Amino acid sequence: METYGWLSILTPVLAIFMAIKTKQVYISLTLGIWLGWTIIHGGNPLTGFIQTVNVLVAVFEDADNTRVILFSAMIGAIITLTQYSGGMQGFVDWITGKGLVKTRKSAGLLAWFLGVIIFIESSICVLVAGAVSRPIFDKLKISREKLSYILDSTSAPKCIVIPLNAWGAFILSLLASQGIDNPIRVFVASIPFNFYAFLALGLVLFLVLTGKDFGPMKKAEKRVREEGKLLRDGAEPLVADEVVKVKAKAGIPHRAINMILPVGVMVVMMPVVLMITGRGNLMKGSGSISVLWAVICGVGVAAIAYRLQGIMKTREIMDYFMKGVGGMVPLASLMILAFAIGDTCEALGTGPFVAQAAKSTLPSGIIPAVLFLISSFIAFSTGTSWGTFAIMIPIAVPMINVIGLHPSLMIASVLGGGVFGDHCSPISDTTIISSMASATDHIDHVRTQIPYALAAGASALLLFLIFGFIL
Repeated sequence: METYGWLSILTPVLAIFMAIKTKQVYISLTLGIWLGWTIIHGGNPLTGFIQTVNVLVAVFEDADNTRVILFSAMIGAIITLTQYSGGMQGFVDWITGKGLVKTRKSAGLLAWFLGVIIFIESSICVLVAGAVSRPIFDKLKISREKLSYILDSTSAPKCIVIPLNAWGAFILSLLASQGIDNPIRVFVASIPFNFYAFLALGLVLFLVLTGKDFGPMKKAEKRVREEGKLLRDGAEPLVADEVVKVKAKAGIPHRAINMILPVGVMVVMMPVVLMITGRGNLMKGSGSISVLWAVICGVGVAAIAYRLQGIMKTREIMDYFMKGVGGMVPLASLMILAFAIGDTCEALGTGPFVAQAAKSTLPSGIIPAVLFLISSFIAFSTGTSWGTFAIMIPIAVPMINVIGLHPSLMIASVLGGGVFGDHCSPISDTTIISSMASATDHIDHVRTQIPYALAAGASALLLFLIFGFIL
């Protein structure tokens, strides 16, 4: 594959630096895309601009991209409909009335528990846990940044250590394509060595139980407790106020079932559609198709249930459906830009260049740690853990055979690095969806999460160094 050498890293570096520095993520991503295509076209800025527009349009040529954008927009309808029907308030009243969630600690445990048990797909996990937890977090004055951190750090880390989902199927297919005889055995054997995943999950649980915070997250939590501000002044949440601040319709009962039913349908339909698309094999199903149809079914069931109960008329259902979808325009725009910059990095050969640059002569003991760092950087730069796996597994497997390294440790280093870099990246789709599900400012989510991700990542790096020399 053609690469543009060190120029290939300028696009993601510029976009990420500008996004964090200026907090203008849309402009930053657009500039990064423009720079990439300007480089590809010999430094011609006009051609680079024209190609920037073309690549944004081309995002919709990929059916998976289109489905992700659609289900992300439609989840706004779930939020508005469950709020207007009184379902969300009914659920909050039920949870607090039962004494199940009374404190900040119990609210955090609820979000963590939901994030862990919904293992079928990372996006549906974030969406469900966010929809259930956000109103409770708001009521107990817990920052939106804290919720988005919990959602993000229990989604991918949990999915990467469970073979029975779309993540597992994708990884198994990559291993099989490298000629590994028993990819399931190799994948399962790598799970205990996926240090970052377990450290990320454990750190969330520790912070929830102890109430300890550090870095920007500590300031965010202090802001909520002392000033009552769920978001900082000037924050721009990915979900518009008209979505998250819908009041329940006057004069109707607040029933928890009107929240539980559509969310429950989404959770149940996910594995069903995975089985259908996988022709009876759960691990071969399409994650994007499954999530899209799960959300469609959730919206459909909600609409029918509310109409039959006489809570909402057909016109009201359509009005709040469109209000919810319309409120997700900022998210859809960000998704399009994130996919486009990923395509730009692929055209530049960013991933292969970074990987090849590190394939110099290295002591065998540090290779797992180096692979972890390279995978982290690629995922951070491109915003995709799956793309990182696709780049790095074909590099790691031959190194196992040639150098004689521990297969499970090597595979785990690539998988862990991909998830770690993805967690830190502001252009990652799971990071974006976590911001959306918690209705927080996207850059605020990234800034508050990075110190925690770095703590878990540094610990994982140390463990890869130790195990690299003792195995």
